[in-house]
Amino acid sequence: MMNKLLFSAFFSCGIVPVAAQHTTTPNIVLILCDDMGFSDIGCYGSEIQTPNIDKLAAEGVRFSQFKNTGRSCPSRAALLTGRYQHEVGMGWMAEVDEHRPGYRGQIDKDYPTIAEVMKAGGYRTYMSGKWHVTTTGAYDSPNGSYPVQRGFDRYYGCLHGGGSYYKPEPLYNNLERITTVPDDYYYTRAITDSAVCFVNRHDPAQPMFLYVAHYAPHLPLQAPAEAVEKCMDRYKVGYDVLRRRRFEKQKEMGLIPDNMELPIFNKEFGGKRPRWEELTPEQQKQWTKDMATYAAMIEIMDEGIGKLVEAIKRKGMYENTVFLFLSDNGATDEGGYLGQLMSDLSNTPYRSYKKWVFQGGTSTPFILTYGDKDKNKMKGQICRQPAHIIDILPTCMDLGGADYPESFQHADLPGCSLLPAAEGKPVEARTLYFEHQSSCAIIDGNWKLVKANRKEAWELIDLATDPFETNDLAGKYPDKVEELETKWIEWANTHKVFPLEDKTWTERLNFYKQKNPDQRGED
Repeated sequence: MMNKLLFSAFFSCGIVPVAAQHTTTPNIVLILCDDMGFSDIGCYGSEIQTPNIDKLAAEGVRFSQFKNTGRSCPSRAALLTGRYQHEVGMGWMAEVDEHRPGYRGQIDKDYPTIAEVMKAGGYRTYMSGKWHVTTTGAYDSPNGSYPVQRGFDRYYGCLHGGGSYYKPEPLYNNLERITTVPDDYYYTRAITDSAVCFVNRHDPAQPMFLYVAHYAPHLPLQAPAEAVEKCMDRYKVGYDVLRRRRFEKQKEMGLIPDNMELPIFNKEFGGKRPRWEELTPEQQKQWTKDMATYAAMIEIMDEGIGKLVEAIKRKGMYENTVFLFLSDNGATDEGGYLGQLMSDLSNTPYRSYKKWVFQGGTSTPFILTYGDKDKNKMKGQICRQPAHIIDILPTCMDLGGADYPESFQHADLPGCSLLPAAEGKPVEARTLYFEHQSSCAIIDGNWKLVKANRKEAWELIDLATDPFETNDLAGKYPDKVEELETKWIEWANTHKVFPLEDKTWTERLNFYKQKNPDQRGED
């Protein structure tokens, strides 16, 4: 077992002298945060202070129409494989192996991960942070699906998707379990420290692929007291004022159309969304503290990104590095009534939350930035072309000149490289598909067909005029509903989506564990 002394030694990385990198193949730093809403960083409208992420955006390009799968495990599987999550066995969550082809709780070994693809292309591969694509029944003993068993040369982080920031479990250094951490341990900073160590120890003779998967700002709300206190005052005005400010800032930035009105999503609150003044003083105080804590968690992450960029500069690798930043899904309403009011702010201006495939659940900030400023053809600009998390792998392959490994089958990727879009060139139009917990959607051009779950009726949305999904046109255009539903069913039939499941979390876990007690994730 890894003791405290060994843990300390792992992070004792000295500053490496500046030296020019020996390879012209670009390094890639892929940064993923967790449960962060569309508007939660400064360059997407927020009052949260994220100067390091904002600088990447100012030097590179922001995407305004980037989509995810709506939930953590599925988004990570899609990012890691370049495929829709069901196809690779992660149709729901890692918490249970349902022993159904699309729902094994981890990534199918028949499909290479981004680390395996980039490693085959000559990269050294590192990962720091949240994995969450190994079934939980295999957390105590490696079953072939741990990060270093799926292409990463080095790994530090927690396999699980939730838990304490002060004592995350199960914590691993490669395949070695870490059982003791320092008294001042904080997971977000540890993720940064390990990523910096990987950079410091990297041999510049090879290109580097570094995947930094932050847990922040996923629940629970935990941050050092001094970081929370720094954020308190800005949230005392309440969510109505802040939501309006974010919306207007997004208009000024060009992230949303200038002629749009700020929507109020009463349906999501059971008929009427409360105004700030309607909360009790106690509720206002609690919301303020909770939101300040949430902001502090993001600001600590941003601080770490700044440290990582500086480490890459000290290593002499910055000019030859490409940075990609995104979130795995929208903000969550899992924090109860006040938590939902927090997420209503975080997901501005979009409807709904994590777990559903409405815009609030699937809309992600995405930034692509070259360290070599001459390569940033859309410096500080916004790309409005549709993009999806399945595009991350082909984008990285394009950057590194990597081919799909011949040892794997299924070389036909559904995603595409976003490098042309980042240069202002058109990307070929395609249809995008979504499903999570029987919440379903398809985006085809400006049309979106969506429903909250299998028991609800389809809603038809014209995204060109109604990007906030407030006006259901299903009754007006039944032929279009039928056309899009047919396309969605064809996709679902060929991507291991059926049968749909809508049991509650606990019911689903208990049902499939009782049906098949073997939860090791093995065939």
